[in-house]
Parts: sequence; structure tokens; C-alpha cells
Amino acid sequence: MASAKLAGAIVAVALIGGGTAIWMSPGMRTSLTALIRAESAPSKKPAESGNADGAKGVINLTADQIAKARIELGAVTNCTIIQQITVTGTIAPDAERIGHVAAKVVGTVLELRKRLGDPVRKGEVVAVLESREVADARSDYLTAVFRLALQKTLFEREQVLFEKKISAEQQFLRTQNAFLEAELRVNISRQKLVALGLSDTDITGLSTHQTTGLRHIELLAPLGGQVVERRVDLGAPVGREGQESEIYVIADLSSVWVELSVPTSELANIAVGQSVAVTTGQVASPTAAKITFISPLLNTDTRTARVIAAMDNVAMTWRPGLFVTAQITTAEQPVDLCVPRAALQTLEGEQILFVRTEEGFEKREVVVGRGDDKRVEIVFGLEPDEMIATARTFVLKAELGKGEAGDDHDH
Repeated sequence: MASAKLAGAIVAVALIGGGTAIWMSPGMRTSLTALIRAESAPSKKPAESGNADGAKGVINLTADQIAKARIELGAVTNCTIIQQITVTGTIAPDAERIGHVAAKVVGTVLELRKRLGDPVRKGEVVAVLESREVADARSDYLTAVFRLALQKTLFEREQVLFEKKISAEQQFLRTQNAFLEAELRVNISRQKLVALGLSDTDITGLSTHQTTGLRHIELLAPLGGQVVERRVDLGAPVGREGQESEIYVIADLSSVWVELSVPTSELANIAVGQSVAVTTGQVASPTAAKITFISPLLNTDTRTARVIAAMDNVAMTWRPGLFVTAQITTAEQPVDLCVPRAALQTLEGEQILFVRTEEGFEKREVVVGRGDDKRVEIVFGLEPDEMIATARTFVLKAELGKGEAGDDHDH
């Protein structure tokens, strides 16, 4: 056990810290560390290699014995303590990367050029419909274009005659009005074709001499991705009330959403932009995601909020509907000294580490501060760059217990 002097110092620091992170100047840290080291300093009494020394807290081990025991060593350095919370969630398609190929006209499915799972490029023709509505709209447009050309010719001729004072003004105005009306009809007919789904290229390519293909309309992919649903079969009627109006659903799954359920008690620690590590039993290593949305509404049954994180899925590893576990990073705090959590042991109610010495190891009582799943801050008890046992420290604890038991028996 620590001496009364050492115990008093530790209690004083604990009271000052109030159970929170304790800040100390370099001088304070050095003084307290020196006190701990003095209390734990080995005696000069010789001991056999591989056994706990007569001096309390000292274990003599050679380098070969340390290697055979598979005790790992590491230097005490600074690090970043990461605070996280763990929640569950589900993979879902990115709603901004889903496209629907819809029939905007009443017609019949003439061609289906894609199967389920096929890749699709943006603007690619995926289906062809046959529609009388489209044929009528195209005919109206071509008629309007033909009349416009005629009215333009008449207007230009009448304008020349009017300027030469050969034609009356009333005749000129009547011809001009007919030309403007013809121009308006062309614009209206064109807008109708656009509303039906024809592109500017399709409309411009129409000819007044065209007699075939007026009933056909091509449906284009609104985005690149993969066909995930096909709603109709060849020859199926579409567009009327009670009939299917959607042909395909296309999804770009190179990016997906992780829909998380976060308890109300943790919402104060959640913010847009925080990092999320997503794991599942079907994927070997965690994948990084980032929070993009926090719902202002709560689920009335579970009292949780819907939180969405965006995640890359170029390798198509994550499938929508998959249940996942997510660790949300809520804070990152740099600390001056930290050690792996596995390096710590508890002995007689004290937190201890095993510091490497020339003869082996010495027990060092330390005071810990903040920590996460992997690392723990050391408030005092260690100096930077000291070498400590970082793994299989239970072996050293057991060896230390043997030596102390032997001391008690001798007394």
C-alpha cells in the first residue's frame, strides 16, 4: 500500500479533481511522479532472476523471459481520447440517388430494354411506349410548324407590299396577327410535347414529312445506377387510372444511408458532421460514415430520434435492409499521457502499471483520468517515453502476487 504521504497526495488530487479530468502543471506532475517512484523504488536486496524481488513491487525478469511470456512493451506517449456511443441502425438507399422511370402518357409497353440488376447510364433509353396521345401531340406540333411557316411567308410578303404603299394597313395588320397566332400555337404544342416526356432533341428532329414512329415514345433513365425494380411486363397498358404508371426503379447504391435510432438521453451529444463507425457480422472491418441529418421529431413508441449518416458503398458491400451497429464519435480530447487500457491492473484497490527497468519491471501506482474503450489517460504516476508492459500484464500481476505472498510467509 502507498505510504500515508503518498496516499494523502492522491486523495488531495482526487478531491481537487472532483472526479473529473484533472489539469496539472508540469511541475506538479513531476513532483507527484517522483513521490510515487520513491515509494515504489526497489531495495538493494539481491533476488533471483524471474522472481518477485524482496523489495515490494519489483519483478526481476530477463529479456528472454519477457519474450517467452509474450509480454508486449510500449512507450508512454500522448494520444487522443475518443468518446463514443453505440446505437443500432439499418442500411437504406440514399433517397437522393433513387430514380423512377414513369409513363407520363396513356399507352402500351412496346419495349423493355433492361432487366433487374442491369446497370444503367443517365439518359439511356430503358423502355419504349406506344401511345395515341403522343401521336396526336406530335401531329398537332407538326401542323402548327407547317402553319407557322406559311403565315411567316405571307407576313413577310405583306410587309413588303405595305412598306411600298401597295397594300392597305388593315390587310398588313391582319396578316401580322395571323403570324403571331401561328407562332404561339407552335410554342404551346412544343410545351405539350415536353410535358409528355419528349426531349428538345426529339422535338427538333420532328419533320413535317414524318409519317412513322409518331406513336412511339422513349423513356430515359433519370440517373445512373442499377435497376432494382421492374413494375410492368411487355404489352401492359399504363398511364390510366388504376393502371401502373411506373416502369422501373433505378438506384445508385455507390452511396447509402445508415438510419440510426438514437435515444433522447444521447441527443445532446449528437451533431451533424460527426463520424460514425458502422459494423455488422457480415463485414470484416468497420466502415466510416458521417451524420448528415438529425430528425427534430421523436418516435412516439421508442422515444428515439431518427439520425441519418451517409456512407460510401462503391464496393457494394452494404445492402439496404441490413441491420448494423454504429459507434458515434461524440468528442475527441487530446491528452498528454495515455496507456492502453489492457496495460492497467487493479491491486488492493489501486490502479497499477508495470514499468520496464533494467532488471525487469516495477509496480507503479497511477491515477487515471479520461478514457475510452482502448486507451486511458494517466494524470500522474508516469513520465513521457517510459516503457511499460502493454499486454499480458496479468502475468506480471500473478508473479507479483507470488513474491508478496512469499514475503508474508517469511514474516
